[in-house]
Parts: sequence; C-alpha cells; structure tokens
Amino acid sequence: MEKNYNKTIYACFVGYIVQAIVNNFVPLLFLTFHSTYGIPMTQITLLITFNFGLQLLVDLLSVTFVDRIGYRASMILAHVCASAGFLLLTVLPDACDNAFAGLMIAVTIYAVGGGLLEVLVSPVVEACPTENKEKAMSLLHSFYCWGHVAVVLVSTLFFRVFGIENWKIMACAWSIVPFVNMLAFTRVPIASLMEEGEKGLTMGELFRNKIFWVLMLMMVCAGASEQAVSQWASTFAELGLGVSKTVGDLAGPMLFAVLMGSARAFYGKYGDRIDLDQFMIGSSVLCVIAYLCISIVPNPVVGFVGCALSGLSVGIMWPGSFSKATALIARGGTAMFALLALAGDVGCSGGPTVVGMVSGAFHDNLKTGILAGVVFPILLLVGIFLCRLFTAKVTGHK
Repeated sequence: MEKNYNKTIYACFVGYIVQAIVNNFVPLLFLTFHSTYGIPMTQITLLITFNFGLQLLVDLLSVTFVDRIGYRASMILAHVCASAGFLLLTVLPDACDNAFAGLMIAVTIYAVGGGLLEVLVSPVVEACPTENKEKAMSLLHSFYCWGHVAVVLVSTLFFRVFGIENWKIMACAWSIVPFVNMLAFTRVPIASLMEEGEKGLTMGELFRNKIFWVLMLMMVCAGASEQAVSQWASTFAELGLGVSKTVGDLAGPMLFAVLMGSARAFYGKYGDRIDLDQFMIGSSVLCVIAYLCISIVPNPVVGFVGCALSGLSVGIMWPGSFSKATALIARGGTAMFALLALAGDVGCSGGPTVVGMVSGAFHDNLKTGILAGVVFPILLLVGIFLCRLFTAKVTGHK
C-alpha cells in the first residue's frame, strides 16, 4: 500500500507549533513567577537565556546520536520532552525547596525537546517524496509563526477570562499538543534522507566544503535579521502608536509574526512560480529598507511600519537558506541540518545582542543599534550572490 506522506508533513507542521510553544509561552509568565515565587527578575530572565543556550547545545550534540537511534525515535523523544517539561512546570516550583531550581529543571527538559525539533523537522519534510521542496519548506516554517501567534492570543485570552493565577491549567493544556503529536509520529511514515547504501557527509567533510561556510553565514544572518527587530517590536508599537504596553506586546510582536508567517505561506503556495533567489534578494533589499525606516526616519509611526515590514521581509530567509543548502550540498544529511540550525540560533541570539551593544555604546540609542543591524541582510545578499556564482561555476553557466 502506498504510504501517505501528507500525514508526515502535517505532523511536522504541528512540530513547529510545539517549538513555538516551547519558546514563547513561559516569557508570558515572567511577572507571575516574580510575584508568586519571589524570584528576582535578574534570575527569571536567565530562563530564556538558558532555554536558547541549551537548544544550541542540543543542535550540536544531535549530530552524534540522531542517525544512530533514527528519526522516529528522535521525534518521539523531542515531543515527550516538550510535553513533560510543560507538565513539570506546574509541579516542580512548588515541590522543590527552591522554586527557581524547579523552573530551571522544567525549562531544561522542554528545551531539549525544542532543540531536537529544530534539528529534526526540516530534514523529515525534506526527505518526504514530494515535489517543490522549496514550497514545502517555506510553508513548514510558517507554522512556527502561526504557533507563536496562537500561543500569545490563546494564552492572553485565557488569562483575561480566567485570571493569570490559573496559568497552570494553560500550561497543562499546551502540554497536550506535543503529546498528541508524539502519538502521530509513532504511526506516520518517515522516509530516509539518503538513498539506500548512501551515507551522509561527516562534519569534517562539511567543514572542508567552501559553499557550506557561505550557507552557515546565510543562516546566521537569517536568524539575526529575524530577531534583531522582533525583540524590539513591542517598544516600537508603544512609541509609534502611543499605546499601552499590553497593547504594544500584542500589536508589535504579533504583527511581526503574522507578516513573517504570511511571507512564508505565500511562497509555500506560489513558490513553483517564483525563483527562490529572486525572492530572497527582494526580501533582503526590503529588509534593508525597513531597517532604514526604523533607524533614520524620525517619525515614530514610520518606524513602526518599518518594524512591520521587517517581519514581512525576513520570512523567506531561514527556510530559503535551508532549501539552498539541500540543493547545493548533496548528502548533507543530519549533520548539515543540525549545523545550519546551530548557525541560525547563533544569529537569533547574536542579532539582538549586536543591536543592544551598539545602542548602549551610543547612549542607549536604539535607532543606532537597529542601523548597525543592517549588516545582516546585506551579508545575506552577499551570500546569495556567492551561491549563484558557485552554481554557475558547477554547471558551466554564466
């Protein structure tokens, strides 16, 4: 009987929603943790740093075991960790003598799940025997954006109706999503990235490939371009629209995520009619324009519009870079996807850091920091043209 790989792709879509829950639910509870458990805000902010830091480590370590235990077992493990982490979030802070230690244990467990998902989901979709891989990859990554929107909207609505003191119910509800998807991954067909008898490239072989380093640079710039502005979206909403912080949190990051997801969904639907390189070049140029609107134009409303445009412009960067990697490097395998995910996460951390450091050096001038961030989409443009030169050299075309 012919295997239905559409179910596999749908399960992967949900996998990225799970990762969105992992990254975006707990930050909504920071003030609640502060008031309920008396944890200093300096410690609470370590939760998000630790979450992403551990995901970086998992990205790197996954190269050593994913191929050994297989993609199915790894996917099941990722979802079990995510579900268990959310459930333990409701128990450990009260059960442990130190509430912060309890939170850290829960974050550790679900961060392992989030890190594994980032490494696994893209290659599982790439391995499915479907046409128009670039379309599927772009549509896949849009589900992280929709998951982000859903987490903020559903959680905010729940807290509004039932009270923030009932956050544990919401955490348990979110834990159901990875649990159900884990059951799906026990049944859906999973294809191999390699032909029978083939082996994926080792890390050493990848490191000796010049185009791989260009792709790594592109992933760093994709992550940095995405996060350099999104971290400040709430601030621009408050300043540009003159709204409260609550409305700013919804208008800024939510609009950014919606537009980023829309760009990915658009290419996911029409990608067979659009050249990926041209779409990425146009998006990178739009990103530069958006950054300049934010940093140079004195009108705060224009700054907020620039912030929204940057969400639209960065949508294709991450999935597009993944697609270019699979097209340019044969037999890249798990190692390639893991290292690209690692580079993307480095960019996600480094982008806001660069903006913050430059802003601080110029007397907390956020606009100057954003202006410095223009380097990321510009470098991504350079990477695209280097890939085009490499392709022309290999094929013999000018």
